[in-house]
Amino acid sequence: MLSLIQTLGKKTLGLVANIGEIFILVGKTIRYIRYFHQDRILYNEQLYRLGVKAIPLVAIIAVFAGAVAGWQGAYQLEDTLPPRFFGQIVAIGILSEMGPVLTALVLAGRNGSSIGAEIATMKVTEQIDALEVMAINPIRHLVTPRVVAMVIMLPLLVVVADIIALFTAAIIGDLFFNISVRMFFNSFQSVFVFSEDVLPSIMKALSFGISIGLISCWVGLKATRGASGVGRAAIQAFVFSATIILINDYIVATLVF
Repeated sequence: MLSLIQTLGKKTLGLVANIGEIFILVGKTIRYIRYFHQDRILYNEQLYRLGVKAIPLVAIIAVFAGAVAGWQGAYQLEDTLPPRFFGQIVAIGILSEMGPVLTALVLAGRNGSSIGAEIATMKVTEQIDALEVMAINPIRHLVTPRVVAMVIMLPLLVVVADIIALFTAAIIGDLFFNISVRMFFNSFQSVFVFSEDVLPSIMKALSFGISIGLISCWVGLKATRGASGVGRAAIQAFVFSATIILINDYIVATLVF
């Protein structure tokens, strides 16, 4: 019994210490944003690598997510509600949940793992120590550009995913359930409210981008034990980011809806 209490105590203290480290990293990251103009090359590189190059993957995910949402929505409504409700139900589901959450989870796997593994490699090979020796701040040059890039690009990618998923769902309804594309968008437009349908999605995307960027960088900076540490950092970056994404999704949903 005593050993169990000791183990729980150590785990709790470790969790509190990790949360404290993350908040310290948040403060340092915000402090170095003021050098955005001077470090614009670093920011542009990360915006392209973490955002622009992810568009094909996000588009593929959005197509099939929209197709599934359209098929399931039309199938469930076929014998219960008039077709005019199809656009309302499917579109709201895509905008509020499927678009931001699926996009964030995909980018947590693609970008989060990449950031974690990249920074972990630099950590275990002492490249970060070399930067500090040369008076180059690793937070300013490695962490802040990646976090800012995720915060900027994730909402934009969510918008792209939402648009693609909506059109895919409308096409599925038109092809297989005789619900025209015009009826789909007229139905959605009749109940569309920007502050209730789009703004919460953008808020979620911002929180997801911050979470992925910060967690992945923090995991990379804590990496140890050579190659195995790099692999562990890549796994932890995705697992921790995905967990925080779902927690943030719940928190934002309860605050907004």
